[in-house]
Formats: sequence, structure tokens, C-alpha cells
Amino acid sequence: MDPICFQIGSFEIRWYGVLAALGFLVATYLVNLNRRYARMNSDQATSLVFFAVIAGIVGARIFFVVLNFEQYRQQLWKIVRIDEGGLVFYGGFFLALMTVILYCRWHKISMVATMDVLAPALAAGHAFGRIGCFLNGCCFGKPTDSFLGCVYPVGSAPFLRYGALALHPVQLYEVAANVLLFILLFYLVRRARTGIAMSTYIVAYGSLRFVDEFFRGDHPARELMFGVLTPAQVIGLLLVPLGILLLIFFLKHDQKITETQD
Repeated sequence: MDPICFQIGSFEIRWYGVLAALGFLVATYLVNLNRRYARMNSDQATSLVFFAVIAGIVGARIFFVVLNFEQYRQQLWKIVRIDEGGLVFYGGFFLALMTVILYCRWHKISMVATMDVLAPALAAGHAFGRIGCFLNGCCFGKPTDSFLGCVYPVGSAPFLRYGALALHPVQLYEVAANVLLFILLFYLVRRARTGIAMSTYIVAYGSLRFVDEFFRGDHPARELMFGVLTPAQVIGLLLVPLGILLLIFFLKHDQKITETQD
């Protein structure tokens, strides 16, 4: 694990930023590939992803800084150093969601069908982001005796907390789960009724994140809610029943948008 992709003098490019950029490009390609299922033209699809990603980064950073403000209190300028890591997925998810809703209303396109198209792109982009987390040494796991355990280098955040103990590679667990989820969602966008892909993503990711958090080892005790659950787990518990209700609703509505705009 090495967070630096390459360095020239004092100028460095981190893997976290490189993989985030790759995730953006892949998400843009996937949305354009499936845009006809939401009756979007190419300009709308590309613009939507751009605005959603910007909103997602801002929301994810705000959520992280709020939860970890002590480490920025004396270095406020570091708040903007997102290339060093420090993004909370759910914070970005909700701000990006609001941006997508506003964009759909402004351009008068189907919000539900657009969410369907965005779902596999989000899963794929998130997989790239989690690889970045692994290389950056953030969002790390708890100690484990499993053969999957990873030992982080001296000086990294996981090493400073757990030393040379092998840790669960929870970031890679999420990468694998997101890749599988992407495959399922990509199929559903093209074959299932409108709203099914979006609803499936909400149920699946809420469940995935709830389970994955039990293996995380980077949360300080002050973050735990009810003394046991992380904020992400609480949000996941709320999302799963919401997604199930949405699935039931859309399964009763036989509708599929297939027209396209050029």
C-alpha cells in the first residue's frame, strides 16, 4: 500500500485522486451507455454526472470534516485536501441525490428512470473509490487472523493504530461487493421495470454497508451511536426498509422507458 502514485520534487499525485478520476470517467461512460432508458441525450447525461459528482465530493467531505473536526481545528486549510482521503460516502450520496432531483426537475426528465441509470454507474465508481481508500490507508479494518488480512506499512494510519497486526481489507470487500452489484444493476436497468434498479441498489448497499462496518477498525468510540453502531450502520438500517417499500411499489407498476433523445 502506497498512497503516492508519483512525485516530482514536492509535487505529488496520490492514488486516491487518480482512482477517483477514473471512477468519474467510468461512471460518465456507463450513464451515457444507458441514457436512453431515461430519455436523456448525451449532453444531459454528461452534465448530470458532472454535477452529481461535484455535489457528492462536497457532501462527502463536509460529512467527514464534521465527524473529524478536531484533526482540522489547527489546520483549516487541510479541509480542501481531498486528495489525501477523508470522504464519507453517505454524505456525498445525499447531497448528490438532491442535485439529481433538482436537475431532473429543471430538465423535465424522469427522476426514477434517471436514478435507475445512475445506480450501476454509482456502484462502479464507488468500487474505484474504495481501491483508492485501500491504497491511501483510510477506512481500514479491524485486526484479523484470516489469510485475507493485510499489514500496512510503518507510518500509515492503520499502523499507527494497530501496529504490525494484520487487518481486514474492508475496502477490498466493498470493491468486490460493488462490482457484483454493478453487474446486477446493469442488467436490471435494461431488463427490469422502471424503479427496480434504483430500489435494488438502496436495499443492497444499505445491507452491504451495515455488515461491512462490523469489520471496520477506523471509527473512534465517540462516533458510535447507542455505543454499538456506526453512523453508516444506522443510515443503512433506515435505507433497507425504504428500498424494500420502493421495490414493492415499483413491482406493481409495469412501466419501462425506452425512448431516447439524440
